[in-house]
Order: sequence, then structure tokens, then C-alpha cells
Amino acid sequence: MDENNRNLILAIALSVMILVVWQAMFQPPKPAQQTVQQTSQQQTTPGAEQTQGQNGTAPAPSGGAVPATPSATAPTVPGAEQAAPSRETVLAAAPRVKIRTPSLSGSISLKGLRIDDITLTKYRETAKKDSPPVTLLSPSGSAAPFYAEYGWSVPPNTNLKAPTTDTLWTADTSRTLTPDSPVTFTYDNGAGLIFHRTVSVDQNYMFTIDQEVENKTGQAVTLYPYALISRHGKPKTSGIYILHEGPIGFLGENGLQDNEVDYSDLEEDGNYSFKATSGWLGITDKYWAATLIPDQTVSYDANFRAFKRETRYDFQTDYLAAPVTIASGTSQTVSSMLFAGAKQNAIVEDYKQRLGILNFDLLIDWGWFWFITKPMFYALDFFYSTIGNFGIAILIVTVLVKLAFFPLANKSYQSMSKMKKLQPEMMKIRERYKDDRMKQQQAMMEMYKKEKVSPMSGCLPIVIQIPVFFSLYKVLYITIESRQAPFFGWIQDLSAPDPTSLFNLFGLLPYDVPQALMIGVWPLLMGISMFVQMKLNPAPTDPIQQKIFTWMPLLFTFMLATFPAGLVIYWTWNNSLSILQQYYIMRRQGVEVNILENIGFKKGNGSARKSASSTSKS
Repeated sequence: MDENNRNLILAIALSVMILVVWQAMFQPPKPAQQTVQQTSQQQTTPGAEQTQGQNGTAPAPSGGAVPATPSATAPTVPGAEQAAPSRETVLAAAPRVKIRTPSLSGSISLKGLRIDDITLTKYRETAKKDSPPVTLLSPSGSAAPFYAEYGWSVPPNTNLKAPTTDTLWTADTSRTLTPDSPVTFTYDNGAGLIFHRTVSVDQNYMFTIDQEVENKTGQAVTLYPYALISRHGKPKTSGIYILHEGPIGFLGENGLQDNEVDYSDLEEDGNYSFKATSGWLGITDKYWAATLIPDQTVSYDANFRAFKRETRYDFQTDYLAAPVTIASGTSQTVSSMLFAGAKQNAIVEDYKQRLGILNFDLLIDWGWFWFITKPMFYALDFFYSTIGNFGIAILIVTVLVKLAFFPLANKSYQSMSKMKKLQPEMMKIRERYKDDRMKQQQAMMEMYKKEKVSPMSGCLPIVIQIPVFFSLYKVLYITIESRQAPFFGWIQDLSAPDPTSLFNLFGLLPYDVPQALMIGVWPLLMGISMFVQMKLNPAPTDPIQQKIFTWMPLLFTFMLATFPAGLVIYWTWNNSLSILQQYYIMRRQGVEVNILENIGFKKGNGSARKSASSTSKS
């Protein structure tokens, strides 16, 4: 096998590798299960008292501090399925205390005291200006319930009465919960226990929940603080391997729990249990999350659960903390936190450092190659915050990456330039030994050794791009900083594909184009730049090889058309810089470069004759 064939095989292998990785890692999302029915039932697990309102199941002690595992199947309301009432209707069904911060709006229901109404005021559903803000948490009974609940579980075989999801609390004031005004809620069980819960919130997305119990029963009592996050029905997810969506947590010595426990795993296995101290747990989406943060010094039992209903699964993450004993005539307070908001890197990092939350930065899925992805993000975010345009930041970072690899790429392009000059001699060798492949190969290798060139050098720039390409893809796909970030013109969201298409003349013709034919302006520019760059390289002497290399830019054009526009802009800009660099080096090496002739606009052999003459003189 000669060196040209080796180059061909390597180039094809790299292309196939990208295609295979894309198909394996970026599968289209599966249809999400829809929430079609909500129920309101009470369920008791044998051997332990357990509260459940609207399918949310509180963890409870069972003979100790281990939470009881609820039945996999909950009772359901018989009869025909019916559509859930509107979110506004459900919110109006119980008295509420409003929430207002610079980042959030919503309310807390006095019935059950769930945090189940959170809207992210700084983010919109789409890039359109009139798009509604993102809704994160919704109450049970609505179309897509997603909420946080805090409370106390009582030991088995006791008559203690703790608040349930049906308990109506009173607020110390009718004022709104703001960063400057925490609200305290109270419930008196009428049997000597008075429960207080103070909720405060910061400027961003962190709630602090202080639960206090006053004991006036005349004897010591023991209670178990718990917290849970419940999501009814399987939400629509991206369905992409590189991004985890669903149950997540960093559970002390158990480490990060993400890709190993997703919605499908819970549907199959029902429950995952852990014992831990410090850390956090919750449910994450692509850009948003709701996470429970226990006291970092107290041990707890954590669970990831799924409950099978008639027409759906409900998912829950919860923890049951170590028991608290309250002597008669005294009170005890336990504190914990709830994060409910956008996974903005600076905010998440600040919470990790300032609040001492163990590895809270892993809430953002940086992936196995975080050591490449995070520096790429920090560089992009720096220039974005400085300039104000994420697309310009991509262009600047591309230049910096090119500078970092400049010596390596320079050496590669120099070797390729020498290969270009040697093409006439290569043709002569192939003709001279066309019937003897062994001698042909030996002659080629002797020429390469004499001229000090490497036939493999042409693949080096592609190999260098691959890790940068995937790290940039990861940044554009997972980070909220790039979400709906505009560039110029028609590119209003760099994290989404180019919305134009060649097949309706980029919007001039009034019809929608099938997704498979969405070949936008930037993918076309990328394909053209790739075609020009390949034409600067030494052409394979075999006609079949030439055809394969000629079709590769078209293949990449269709493939990258579905990638985020920011990634296609990066690839196009990188190709353009490479063309300039390669052109300059080739001219310095004495190779005459006629780009128009190379890409087929002109025909002639003057360049080849001059190159042959230059080679013979040397």
C-alpha cells in the first residue's frame, strides 16, 4: 500500500469516525411521555408513616434512619382520563405568598408549603422578543408538575402528628418573599408541637429553609427532617449522550451520580439509595435545575425514585436526614437550601465557594474532557463579557487556538508544500513502476527520505481540530451563556443550527424545507472553505482518490448543517485562516499557487511545468 493510499484511508477513517460518533452520541430525542392525569391519594407504606399528596412521596424512617421504599404502584382515580386544568387554575386553588427577586417570580402555596411556582424572569422560551419567560416549577395538578417539598417524618409506631401536604400553614405577614424580606410560616398541630418554617431567598436562585420545632408535649420527641423534589411524567429531553438530563447529585463519598442514573434507569429499576454526608441532589434539565442541598455536616439517606402510574412515571429525588431529638420545653432548628434556577457558571461556582457546597460546579455537565471544555468556555465567556457578542468571541478564540498550534501547523504545511512540489516526480515514479508496486513504494519512500517530507503531515491539521471541535460543541450545547446568543444578520441563536436553506433560496421562496435539506449559508461557506483548503493540498495521483476527496466537503456540508451555527462559524473561520496560512507558506517554499486553477475555474499545466522545472533544478 503506497503512502497516498494510506493518506486516503486515514482521511476517510477520520471522517467516518466523526460520523459514527455523531450518530452514536447525538441521537434525536425520543417522544416524551405526556402527563394526562393527576391524582390525589394517600398511601401508607407498611411499617412506616408516609405522606403522599398528589403523588409526591415523603421519605420516612423504617425502624431507624433508613427511608422506607414505597410501593411501585400507587392507587389511581378510576374513570376516564381527563386533561389537567391550566396552571393558573391550580395556582388559584390555594392561598399563596408571592416571590419576587431580580431573577425569579412565583409563589409558595400555604397548603402543604411546597415551593411549586417558579418562573425565571431573565430567560425566555425562544429568541423572539414576545416569548414568555421560562417556567421552571409548577404545582401538582397542572400539566407538568415539578416542585420541591420540605417537612418532618415521624418514627414508626408513634402518634406524633407532623404537617402533611394537606396542612394549611399561616404566614407571619402577607408581604412578598424578597431577598430583603424572608417569610416565616407556622403550623400548630394542637398536640403540643408547633412547627415554624422560615424561607429566605437571595438575588439569584438559592432558597434557604430553616425548619424549627417547638416541643410543648411534656416529653422528648424525635423527628426526621426530609426534603424532596418531584417531577410528574417524563419530560422531553435532548436525547443526546453528551448531556445528562434527569436525576443528578454529588452524594459525598458516593461521588457524582448522573449518567449512571437517568429517567430510563429509574423506570427499569425503580429506586437507587445512598448514604452520604455533604453534597447535593436533584433533577436537572439542559439549562435549568432544582437541587436539594442538605446541611453539609449532617449524614442523610438519599434516594432516586420512580413511581409507576397508570399512564406515566413520576420521578423523585429525596433525602432523609439524621434524627433530631427535641426535649420538652425546648426547640430545635435544622437548615438546608434549595437551588431552583438557571445553571449559569459564575453563579454556580459562587455558590460552591461561598456556601461550601461540595462539588456544586458539577451541576453543569462539563463531561469527561472538562480539562479542555472548561478552558474553552472561560476563554469564550471572557471575550463575550468584554465585547458583548458571542460570535465575535468564537472568532477571537479561534485565532488564539491557531496561534497556540501555529508551530505544529506550520511544520505540517511546509511538509505539504514540499509534497506539492514533488507531485511531478511522484507521477513519474508511478508510471516507471506501474507494474511493480513494491518498487514503486520503495522509490517513493526514498524520495520522501531524501526530500525530508512526511506524507502523513496533511492529516495533522484535521487531527488537531477534532478535540477543539468537540470541546466547542460541548460549550455551545450545554452552557446557558451561549443560549439564544445572537451573532449578526439571520443568526440569532448560536446554539441552534443555521435557520436558512439553499433549497428555498434562503427564504426567498415561500415554502418550508424538510429538515434534511436545511443547508444554510454558513454550512455552504464551510463546505466551500473546506473544498478550497483541500485543493491547496497535494492531490492524490489516483483518479478514484481524487473523486473521494472532492466529495468530502459536500459530505461535511450536509453533516454540519445540523450543528449549532456557532460551531459552523468556527469551522469556516478556522478553514479560512488555514487557507491564508497555507498559501503564505507555500509561496515561501517556492510553490506557485493558483487557487482558481486548483479548484477548476481554469485549466492548464503551466503550474505543473514550473513546479517540475523547479524540482529538476534542485
